[in-house]
Amino acid sequence: MTAAEQGFPAKEQAPKTIYLKDYQVPPYLIKTTDLRFEIYEGETLVSAMLHLYRNPAAAPASQLTLHGADLELVSIALDGKILGADDYEFGEENLTIFNTPAEFKLLTITKIKPESNTSLEGLYRSRTMYCTQCEAEGFRKITYYLDRPDVMSEFTTTVVADKKFPVLLSNGNLIDQGDAENNRHYATWHDPFKKPAYLFALVAGDLAHIEDSFTTCSGRDVTLKIFVEPKDLDKCDHAMTSLKNSMRWDEEVYGREYDLNIFMIVAVDDFNMGAMENKGLNIFNTSCVLAKPETTTDVGFQRVEGVVAHEYFHNWSGNRVTCRDWFQLSLKEGFTVYRDSEFSADMGSRTVKRVEDVTLLRTLQFAEDAGPMAHPIRPESYIEISNFYTMTVYEKGAEIIRMLATLLGKEHFRKGTDLYFDRHDGQAVTTEDFVAALADASGRDLTLFKRWYSQAGTPRLHITDHYDEDAQEYSLTIKQSCPPTPECQEKLPFHIPIAMGLLGSAGDLPLYLKNAEPDFETGDNTHKVLELTSAEQTFVFERVQEKPVPSLLRGFSAPVKMHYDYSIADLIVLMSRDSDGFNRWEASQQLGLHAIHQAMKVYQQGGDLKNWALEPDLIAAYRSILQDDSLDKAMVAYMLSLPSEAYLSELADLVDVEAIHYSRTAVRIALAHALRDELMRVYQDYDHQQPYSATADAIAARSLKNVALGYLMLLNDDALVQACEQQYRTSNNMTDVMAALTQLVNSSSPLAQQLAVKALDDFYQRWQHESLVVNQWLTVQASCVLPGTLATVKKLQQHPAYDGKNPNKIRALISSFCNGNPINFHANAGVGYEFLADQIIALNSQNPQIASRLLTPLTKWKKYNVQRQSLMKAQLERIMAVSDLSKDVYEVVSKSLV
Repeated sequence: MTAAEQGFPAKEQAPKTIYLKDYQVPPYLIKTTDLRFEIYEGETLVSAMLHLYRNPAAAPASQLTLHGADLELVSIALDGKILGADDYEFGEENLTIFNTPAEFKLLTITKIKPESNTSLEGLYRSRTMYCTQCEAEGFRKITYYLDRPDVMSEFTTTVVADKKFPVLLSNGNLIDQGDAENNRHYATWHDPFKKPAYLFALVAGDLAHIEDSFTTCSGRDVTLKIFVEPKDLDKCDHAMTSLKNSMRWDEEVYGREYDLNIFMIVAVDDFNMGAMENKGLNIFNTSCVLAKPETTTDVGFQRVEGVVAHEYFHNWSGNRVTCRDWFQLSLKEGFTVYRDSEFSADMGSRTVKRVEDVTLLRTLQFAEDAGPMAHPIRPESYIEISNFYTMTVYEKGAEIIRMLATLLGKEHFRKGTDLYFDRHDGQAVTTEDFVAALADASGRDLTLFKRWYSQAGTPRLHITDHYDEDAQEYSLTIKQSCPPTPECQEKLPFHIPIAMGLLGSAGDLPLYLKNAEPDFETGDNTHKVLELTSAEQTFVFERVQEKPVPSLLRGFSAPVKMHYDYSIADLIVLMSRDSDGFNRWEASQQLGLHAIHQAMKVYQQGGDLKNWALEPDLIAAYRSILQDDSLDKAMVAYMLSLPSEAYLSELADLVDVEAIHYSRTAVRIALAHALRDELMRVYQDYDHQQPYSATADAIAARSLKNVALGYLMLLNDDALVQACEQQYRTSNNMTDVMAALTQLVNSSSPLAQQLAVKALDDFYQRWQHESLVVNQWLTVQASCVLPGTLATVKKLQQHPAYDGKNPNKIRALISSFCNGNPINFHANAGVGYEFLADQIIALNSQNPQIASRLLTPLTKWKKYNVQRQSLMKAQLERIMAVSDLSKDVYEVVSKSLV
């Protein structure tokens, strides 16, 4: 009988808010969990034998409440006795059992229907396989359980299915397998390490695999397997190499050794997230594991490497030591993002990786901090935890860890993480436990620093300076503030590390900080980390023999917005001579912002941008970048790339969509004309026929060449258009193919438009059977900045290539248009807003997680003019009026309308 048939109360109109302050330890714990899955077409029977006992840390309890959702209860027995209807009752998403003893075994048998599970949480069917996604609260869709991260149990899992699903997998080590009746078979897996239910995994399917091994630092041999659909077997080598590199790096950098006999990855096409770190059985979105040059771009290769590392590193930072509750999510995610970022930096260019991470943070997370869903990295409340898998928890969380590493130094940070892992192995802990381990190991007082965990928002630094030539003293006065956010209007000062240097006429100047602590004068005396702990502080440097140009916030040492009144000449000095690679890039971005803002003034005053010219100093500065052979080509590519429209919108108090788009384009066109010869040299010097390589140098060379192509295509020169089309036709890798196709699709040249139509048709015909490549085909069309793109998107929704139930397809088409194409999304009196609302309403009951994540563009309605505000708010109100709105969507919409 289902819970609904038991008559539990109807879902409330306003879903319940869950608060951190209300946390209580679980009344019962689970010693062992024995699961048996009988998988049939149309339904699956799940038998769960739980060995429960009262939690000695909790008040005595005489009843047990288990979580459960969308389950049909077949039977329930306590210590072998079948329970009657009076022995238990259903709640909205739970099952309460009365008169429970201090220790007992509970057997439940539930019936679920994976084939109709469109939420992609719990157990569901993806094409030819069954798989699970249990984080955060998906396990309750499999069986009744204490589905919370602080309940950790030892799992044994038996999977039984028809032999047409020859691969049967779960967590841990394989301990038994064999035949069953009626042409069926089974496999039993045992995980000796206690884990919460969110780390449970199961896969049953007709899969192929590649196999390798890794010898750990203690000499154990670990079997490595990557399972995919047979057609994808040739796309696994890069993921396997990335996995082995990750295992080696974690041993060398953190001293962490893998613990099971086998490590498995399974690629799944229908997946809400990127990947999941289930103990010993990682389940990945296909986009994060499959890669080969013909089908995958350089960005795709880098993503596979980063995600494989991220999920593997979770084995310690998340699995062996996990979260006490979901408010502590950044405990595992922020720490692990930091770890995978450092890994990627070690595998390639540290500066390039830092530029990529900061670009993402400042574009998306800063916008999140300024919006209605702003929250600390440890939130105080939530309605639906899936809404808090955010840029704040992940990327800002990683920046918090980075600041701690900066403040403590490499040696003390490593001692702190060692203590954390050793002290809490096998436990579910909090962010306070993590910081305490670092403080105890280093001897540093981190009390003030902990405000980063409890205060939302992006701090702002206002920096002024003064040079006393007679005294040869240079002072920096730094003021900090933080705007109000929904959870808090008044913010206390943060503890902010500010890495800096001073540039003189001959390069970096030595730094002698007045009244510095004795241990401050160590290491490189041209680079210091100032510690801002008050609302305002002044730092004075002695023996400064000339007025310097300050290099501030080197390496982006804190997630803040900084204002210092740099002149154009200062920025050119920093861009050309700073020893900090990140700040060289940052100076180029500030020059780009200056040029775009100058163009915006002309546009907003009704001027003609066709007659607008760049300042000669700016042209000379960008020319010098192209002529500087000492620079990494990837850095040249990034320094030539202007700030994105999304970042420009984030910086604006009131977003002028058209002014941003057309002014940025005008600056790019001006640079293309001024630097045509240099850009042509870059493009022509590249060997287009060289074999593909995914090394950092090869990726850098392709990146710079394709940036040059992007500029040159703005000139609408038929010869250049033909060269672009030739690159599309003859390239031996997807990076260059997609770069050329993107330029053709977005060019206003009549010839380019003709060639784009043919290229798009050719591309689909060639790659229609490769789902991930088709996603790129959808994205390039949805991202086209030319008029009429919304009509194209609606037409593509009817195309055989599009599947409205597949998250990857939804992201490729719908999200690419609504999030990545502002000039078209915001056009035509709000038709884009109505289109997005239609998608969210349709997905609300089908896949609430994806529906909620699509809402982001509408949540920013207060940043636009009155007309657009009215149109966007109307669509939010329309969504809010939907009956039976999911918790996921309700939370975002309700907070956005406040």
